[in-house]
Amino acid sequence: MPSNVELMETDLRYIWHPCTQMKDHETLPLVPIRSGKGVWLYDFDGNRYLDAISSWWVNLFGHANETIATAIEHQARTLEHVLLAGFTHEKAIELARRLVKISPEGLEKVFFADNGSSAIEVALKMSYHYHRNRGEERPLFLSLTNSYHGETLGALSVGDVELYKKTYEPLLIRNIQTPVPRDRSPEATREALEALEAILSTRGKEIAAMIVEPLVQGAGGMHMYAPEYLRQATAMLQRHGIHLIADEIMTGFGRTGTMFACEQAGISPDFMALSKGITGGFLPLAAVLCTDKIYGAFYCDYAEHKAFLHSHSYTGNPIACAAALATLEIFEQDDVIERNRQKARILGERIERFRDLPNVSDVRQQGMIAAVELTGYAPEERIGLEVYRYGLEHEVLLRPLGNVIYFLPPYVIEEEEIALMTDVAYEGIARLC
Repeated sequence: MPSNVELMETDLRYIWHPCTQMKDHETLPLVPIRSGKGVWLYDFDGNRYLDAISSWWVNLFGHANETIATAIEHQARTLEHVLLAGFTHEKAIELARRLVKISPEGLEKVFFADNGSSAIEVALKMSYHYHRNRGEERPLFLSLTNSYHGETLGALSVGDVELYKKTYEPLLIRNIQTPVPRDRSPEATREALEALEAILSTRGKEIAAMIVEPLVQGAGGMHMYAPEYLRQATAMLQRHGIHLIADEIMTGFGRTGTMFACEQAGISPDFMALSKGITGGFLPLAAVLCTDKIYGAFYCDYAEHKAFLHSHSYTGNPIACAAALATLEIFEQDDVIERNRQKARILGERIERFRDLPNVSDVRQQGMIAAVELTGYAPEERIGLEVYRYGLEHEVLLRPLGNVIYFLPPYVIEEEEIALMTDVAYEGIARLC
């Protein structure tokens, strides 16, 4: 069996890693992983790491989950793939039916894609094209400040995290931002709604859609805002004929305390984008749900300019759909949402003591997502990297977002593992003081 060092050296000879300044690995060792089970990842030298971030927010029910793995194996021996243009298959049909059944009322059609960014591209194009098919030119999109929706050009355009966006600004589509509520207080909600109304009153006829991450902005430092903002914003958008795109790529499938974050605001968006946890962390898959009204604007005798000519080679891949169906089965059989609420209470109790640290400015939580924001450090200090290193040395994988240390573990985490995860993070932050 190769060692961690041997694998790392070979990796660096050939692989360019995502979201990484590769020069960092002159001093920051890569971690080659041999296997995973439950919340744990194991390397080639016998070390283990608690996956506190669900491997970029995708893993719901633990690594190497037997239920999902078995479904994948069976499907791979039956039908690995078939194009979804002119053909279909049982797994895509069943998954679409079940997604419609569990999603907010009014979402009746499913368009499959390959990943989160691709799903956002689909929703943006559909929204613009819908208005055009109805004789309107609405070339502008609206999003929240501090938002993140992916890294393909359309998705990047409607985000607002400068770190990812600034370099590519000349290539991006037209988009404007409206302020996200600064916190979950009624005052912050009111101020943000007033700013939104001002934009809509002057530019509403130009805007095709507004896109939001409901309740929690992931890459924007796990920033959280109140459901009331979404309730009132949705009503405003409807008055102006503007679509609402709910980016539930990270927040969907139980992360925020309900199956979808939109449920807590009591809203039904025009589009809902899903990915990440949809397959339990096993395979790439995405889905965009939309209303029959939107679907109807494209339904006509053949006309090139009206058809939605968008595709991916692996659209509706049977193996990925089988993984997603197995994931939904676990939700149904194990009362996952209620169990998550119990674990979220434990997590909430464990993070309260972070408030007493002098280098912590905020502690916040939404369901199975918790964040601790540090203060007093300049970006160039890369203080999050110090916490990351400390975590690895003490069996916990933490990958901070700048000065925000967050917890987003698989749902199979147990109470003693929550204790370890939060203890290590607390110690890593406290030693910085």
